[in-house]
Amino acid sequence: MADKMNTEPEGDQNIDESLYSRQLYVLGHEAMRRMANSNVLIVGMKGLGVEIAKNIALAGVKAMAIYDPAPVEISDLSAQFFLRKEDVGKARAEASQPRLAELNTYVPVSVHTENPFENLSSLSKYQVVVLTETSLDDQIKVNEFCRQNKIYFISADIRGLFGNIFCDFGEGFTVMDATGENPVSGIISNIDEDGLVTALDETRHGLEDGDHVVFSEIEGMDKLNDATPRRVEVKGPYTFSIGSVEGLGKYVKGGLFQQVKMPKTINFRSLADQLKKPEFLIADFAKWDRPGQLHVGFQALSKFAANHDGKLPRPMNEQDAKEFMSYAEEVTKTVEEGGPEEVDEKLLTELSFQAQGYLSPMAAFFGGLTAQEVLKALSGKFHPLVQFMYFDSLESLPTSTKRSEDTCKPTGSRYDAQIAVFGTEFQDKIQNIKEFLVGAGAIGCEMLKNWAMMGLATGPNGSIHVTDMDSIERSNLNRQFLFRAPDVGKLKSDCAAAAVAVMNPDLKGKITTMRDRVGEDTEEIFNEDFWEVLDGVTNALDNVEARVYVDRRCVFFRKPLLESGTLGTKGNTQVVLPNLSESYSSSQDPPEKSFAMCTVKSFPNRIEHTIAWGREVFDASFVNPAQSVNLYLSQPNFIESTLKQSGNQKEILETIRDYLATDKPLTFEECIEWGRMKFEKLFNNDIQQLLHVFPKDSVTSTGTPFWSGPKRAPDPLVFDIKNPEHQDFIVAAANLHAFNYGLKGSTDLNLYYKVLDSMMIPDFKPQSGVKIQANDSDPDPNANSGFADQDELKNIADSLPTPATLAGYRLTPAEFEKDDDTNFHIAFITAASNLRALNYGIAVADRHKTKLIAGKIIPAIATTTALVTGLVCLELYKLIDGKNQLEDYRNGFINLALPFFGFSEPIASPKGKYNDTEVDKLWDRFDFDHNLTLQELIGEFEKKGLDITMLSYGNALLYASFFPPAKLKDRYPMKMTQLVEAVSKKPVPPGRRNMIFEICADDKDGEDVEVPFVCVKTKDA
Repeated sequence: MADKMNTEPEGDQNIDESLYSRQLYVLGHEAMRRMANSNVLIVGMKGLGVEIAKNIALAGVKAMAIYDPAPVEISDLSAQFFLRKEDVGKARAEASQPRLAELNTYVPVSVHTENPFENLSSLSKYQVVVLTETSLDDQIKVNEFCRQNKIYFISADIRGLFGNIFCDFGEGFTVMDATGENPVSGIISNIDEDGLVTALDETRHGLEDGDHVVFSEIEGMDKLNDATPRRVEVKGPYTFSIGSVEGLGKYVKGGLFQQVKMPKTINFRSLADQLKKPEFLIADFAKWDRPGQLHVGFQALSKFAANHDGKLPRPMNEQDAKEFMSYAEEVTKTVEEGGPEEVDEKLLTELSFQAQGYLSPMAAFFGGLTAQEVLKALSGKFHPLVQFMYFDSLESLPTSTKRSEDTCKPTGSRYDAQIAVFGTEFQDKIQNIKEFLVGAGAIGCEMLKNWAMMGLATGPNGSIHVTDMDSIERSNLNRQFLFRAPDVGKLKSDCAAAAVAVMNPDLKGKITTMRDRVGEDTEEIFNEDFWEVLDGVTNALDNVEARVYVDRRCVFFRKPLLESGTLGTKGNTQVVLPNLSESYSSSQDPPEKSFAMCTVKSFPNRIEHTIAWGREVFDASFVNPAQSVNLYLSQPNFIESTLKQSGNQKEILETIRDYLATDKPLTFEECIEWGRMKFEKLFNNDIQQLLHVFPKDSVTSTGTPFWSGPKRAPDPLVFDIKNPEHQDFIVAAANLHAFNYGLKGSTDLNLYYKVLDSMMIPDFKPQSGVKIQANDSDPDPNANSGFADQDELKNIADSLPTPATLAGYRLTPAEFEKDDDTNFHIAFITAASNLRALNYGIAVADRHKTKLIAGKIIPAIATTTALVTGLVCLELYKLIDGKNQLEDYRNGFINLALPFFGFSEPIASPKGKYNDTEVDKLWDRFDFDHNLTLQELIGEFEKKGLDITMLSYGNALLYASFFPPAKLKDRYPMKMTQLVEAVSKKPVPPGRRNMIFEICADDKDGEDVEVPFVCVKTKDA
């Protein structure tokens, strides 16, 4: 037996969980292990190639090689963020390799030196080959070699606002988990003789046709337990069929079902075959006919390049476009199925015009998508793309500026590849934008990178403000690619701004970094002057509260807002358009699912319940008591104020007594004893007491067994010093208790054996008269148990050591921190949760899953983030252009696991009407440019045919029609600022120039109507 406890995190020891933690929650350990044994080659190191390489390096493969001997051109800097001006003339791969190698110390990056198109055998050492910037003939040649040698093949390219990807993972490719969703499970109430399964208490089962399930704990049809997975046919939200149950007996009671992920086999066809008979993934159903057209168009581009020494059609060049169209007509004849009946001349001419263009947002979109397909090929996790996908964002083309061959020709600028698409006039607009980025984490880093490549705000009138109050942590490095290991502990906003200024020196002096949270408490910093000069706002936030606040400010100042978010392989984007669309706050996500208190406290049936319980025990043992003790020692009137509280005065005072006297340890050995007694109480005594109140054979008032359905009868645990799970709890509990008191902890199990062997544990006898709530619908029998007799409370208070005798003494609360594997926080919650699970016969969870649930971690992966920010920046082009029609914009939802893409127009803002006037309920308001009196304000609305019935400012009711005349007499002549200060008892902040009032009003017919809010200047304009 080891002398030291193993404090290493669970899982594969080759996987650095502190670095990959958020990604592990997306991919899982098995997928990560497969990736860590794989070599990847990426051909082509322009913007798309480097984006793919960046995402794969962050994801963590065994090794990556890159190939691109072509010399760097100045136009490459429009999208290739790891190239610099001084690299012009160097080989792209050689210049990119050192910067790619910095991304992840676990992923060596090398330069593939042999020409893979001349020496195909050099590809044999790779598991995946990705081609970009490659002729179609070479793609076909490499694809055939890869198929013969069981190498996964992907090709991708972008041309201006157009792009495509092709995947071929060979014959018999196995997908182990097509969706990545957590398997659903549930409790059974019945299985009839036809195999129809009914979920308990009409709980939605969440299954779909074709899913498979296994069963356990069924009484009656015992042969179903742990049998081969059964295929499901859904009959309704609460029922599903599993087919014949003949010969299995009659269902009696109980049972659980658990979804099982079944492997799926896909047979891919070669590129040569797919060119003739393509299979398309439709990215945008509003453009259902585009894939066939672009399938022809991209082949025509390859033909054009083959006849022009690799050169693509010149920007906006009619002659080249005409030649290109002739090739498109030829290609159409070779496509046997899935191609267009006739070519769309307007669409394909635009493809020709933009062919030399290269845009960072398109590289981000296809770079995220392609890298995710690489990870799917290596891991078998998630459904691969079958087999072609074409995507365009032609809506991003400007209409406010003119494009011509002259305005789109090269200028010798780093932005030439973007100018080739948009022209110089629109490039000037991009460079003189004033944008506010809220957040510099994963999305913020990607956004700043894209902006740097676009040249956003680099002009004389341009500026970027970026704020983020967080510092860099090690787990950030896996997906926030602007940061490196030496940056850990530094401010995100500072490091991100410095990194992109290196990528594009034109940004030096153009980015203002801040570390302030954007909220009501910082309105003096983010004041009217700050907001009014902005052209737009981009959110890169990870919480709803901050998003809602920024959204409200954008509505008030009528600023466009770009909103986005990710969750594992899922991502969404939203455009908020002043005077046109609804805002972020106009709709709400469903509330976060919570567990019934009664279930968590006494009747858990899922591991999520025991993890929630373990988290509560952590706070109740190592956080709340220390805080209460410190308040008692530092606040002279703490006892007096506690006695005036309702409900838990006795508990608070007893806790202080225990932590200052009864349980106060002087040595670490006493902490071990405390942990052992904690084990006995939580996992033995409390369970005995519960079974005393509700014996295993007890029945309800209706005669049904009490311990049935979702209620699982528990069993007490008998402590075993040799049991690793028991050890884990004692070690974590002892060390955390020692931390509270400033004592040095230990993980030496010999010390624990010595202390625990000598301990005497008193026998426990359940108490009669103890009441336990049986259901959440029942009243809590202990709801008033905290109201103790005042004499009893005073006796407890008098028994406490006085603060004067403990001057300067303080406990240290163990403030919960999920990402520190040495602090025993997750270790304790994992151990407590699993022991509780063993009490109730629930399958235990590892540290990894416990950390996800207890820490409320948002799973994240770099591929999704890159793709989502690419979509956001495509919408930013439209905002810069000033497009003012909803149909010009796209909100997006994507799920790379499936893969699925959904786009829709933003929803229009809600409209209303008062009298004969139509109003926009969200964006319209009544503006007054001077600090008028209450009487004047009421009069202004009377002119509009509106009778104000109530007027409020925040929580202060300033006017109501039912107020007595005497009260109103004093208020009518008061200026609005005076009235607000008089009623609210608070001064209007000196820097505030606008006050927002909410009103209720009746129209001229006396009907209550919804009207916009009122904005009054604090000073005369």
